[in-house]
Amino acid sequence: MKLTGNTIFITGGGSGIGRGLAEALHKLGNQVIISGRRQAVLAEVIAANPGMQSVELDIQDPRSIAAVAEKLIAEYPALNVVINNAGIMSPDAVQGPVDDAQVAAILTTNVLGPIRMTSAFIEHLKAQPAAYVINVTSGLAFVPLAITATYCATKAAMHSYTLSQRYLLKDTSVKVLELPPPYVQTELMGPGQASDPRAMPLKDFIDQTIEALGTDAPEVSVANVAFLRNGAGPGDVEFTGKFNDMFAGH
Repeated sequence: MKLTGNTIFITGGGSGIGRGLAEALHKLGNQVIISGRRQAVLAEVIAANPGMQSVELDIQDPRSIAAVAEKLIAEYPALNVVINNAGIMSPDAVQGPVDDAQVAAILTTNVLGPIRMTSAFIEHLKAQPAAYVINVTSGLAFVPLAITATYCATKAAMHSYTLSQRYLLKDTSVKVLELPPPYVQTELMGPGQASDPRAMPLKDFIDQTIEALGTDAPEVSVANVAFLRNGAGPGDVEFTGKFNDMFAGH
């Protein structure tokens, strides 16, 4: 991927990986537009990065997605990169009755959100000389963390969806990339994650991800995610048990 001169829209760009990607790509000379539900958070990011733009978006609302896509296509006709980054993750205790509202929110945000968002932009992207859809999945798409079963299932679904979408768009100007982060120091699972020594420092993750984006690789993976990526396959039942025991400190 060419790392400069793009017009890039990033969902969930107000914090964590989304903000890190937005700021790094902004510094490289791209027009970056971030989105999120919290206007105050978006305003803080914009103030820290003159020239970056923002738009309020409720990724769970298909009407909001349609309105934002229409607005951005009109205001940024050269928009050629959509990064589906917005996501939520929380423990869901599937060993018993689940909280239906919680599970529905995770599924709607993490699966329907990027599917609807890409759908809203896809014809515009196909009209660009070179365009990209980048789906942020997770290392947990390949080996699940059992305490967040629904989250992991959504990321596995988006991995599969990305493979299909990439194949179907192979003869167009749109390239479909997958970005599966490892465990990174963000606040995705709460403030404690940002200082967890087991997690990859956010700056290191962003630096390595930008380097990987500059290649032609369809899967933008950093080295830290390899053990999960390689854990999928015939031995995944045993590997899942060992991984979850390790994470739980057993």
